[in-house]
Amino acid sequence: MNYLCYLGLNFLSIIIMILVLLLGVAFLTLLERKMLGYVQNRKGPNKLGIIGLLQPFSDAIKLYSKELFVIFKSNKYLYYLCPLMSFMMMMMIWLIFPYVTNLYSMNYSLLVMILIMSISGYVLLLMGWSSNSIYSMLGALRSVSQALSYEVSFIFIVMILMLLSESYSLVDLNKWQIYMNNLVFMFPVFLMFFLSVLAELNRTPMDFVEGESELVSGFNIEYFSGSFALIFMGEYGMIIFFSMLMSVMFMKILFIFIMFIYINIFIVMIIMMRGLLPRMRYDELMYLCWKIILPLVLSYFLMFMVFKVLFMMIL
Repeated sequence: MNYLCYLGLNFLSIIIMILVLLLGVAFLTLLERKMLGYVQNRKGPNKLGIIGLLQPFSDAIKLYSKELFVIFKSNKYLYYLCPLMSFMMMMMIWLIFPYVTNLYSMNYSLLVMILIMSISGYVLLLMGWSSNSIYSMLGALRSVSQALSYEVSFIFIVMILMLLSESYSLVDLNKWQIYMNNLVFMFPVFLMFFLSVLAELNRTPMDFVEGESELVSGFNIEYFSGSFALIFMGEYGMIIFFSMLMSVMFMKILFIFIMFIYINIFIVMIIMMRGLLPRMRYDELMYLCWKIILPLVLSYFLMFMVFKVLFMMIL
C-alpha cells in the first residue's frame, strides 16, 4: 500500500511538472515579446488581459483552431510525426530534473541528456527533408552541421564536470559545489558552455537554422497550425531546460527557490542576446567552434585531469 502511494505521488509530481512546464513555455513567449519590444522602444503585446497576460492563450487558440491539410509532394507521415517527436523529446529530457526524492531520479541523468540531445538533430533533419522544400532542407542541413560542431565542446564540458564530481548525476554534481563553486573556479568554461548552449538552441547570434534574411523561416517554413505550435513549444521548453541545467551545473543551489531565480536570470540572458546581437556569418560560427572553443575546452579538460590526479595523490 505504501509503495502504491509512493508511486502515485511520484506520478502526480510528473503531471504537475508537465503542467507547470507548459505554463512556463506559454509565458516565456510573452516575456520574450515584451523584452524585445522594450529593447526596440515599444511596448509589445499589451491588449489582451492585464498588460497582455492572456496573449499566449490567444495565440494557442488561434494556432490549434487553424485548418490542417496535406502539402502536395511532402512525406506526410514524417511531416506530421516530426513536430510531435520534437515536443516529446523536450518532455523526455525534463525527466532528469534533479528532484532528490523522486522515483525516476536516475544515476545516469547526464548521459541520458546527451543521448536525447544527439537524437534531436536527426528530428530537425527529418523535419526539413519531409517538407520537400529547398529552404527547409537548407535549414535542416545547417542544423546538423551546427549540432555536430557544438555538441563536441558541450559534451567535453559536461565530461569535465563529471570528472570532478565523479558522478553522472545532476544531483551529485550540484552537491559537489558545496566544496567548490563551479562558476567562480571555472568561469571561462561557463562562458564556453553558454556559447555552446546558444548554438544548441539555435538562438541569436547563432540562429542559422531559421535565418530569416536567407531562408525565410528555415526548417519550419512549411509548418502551420498545431505542428508549428508543437515545434516552438519544444524550442522554448529547451530554453527553460538549458537554463535549469546551467543553474545546477554552475551555481551553488541550497534551496529550490534559488534555482528558480537563477533559471529566470539565464532565460533573460538568452532573450537579451536576441535583442542586442546581430547574426554571425556561417564561417565565423565554424571558426569559433573548431579553432577557439574546442581547443580551449580540450586544454581545460587535460588541466582538470591533471588536477584530479594530483589531488588524489595528495589524499
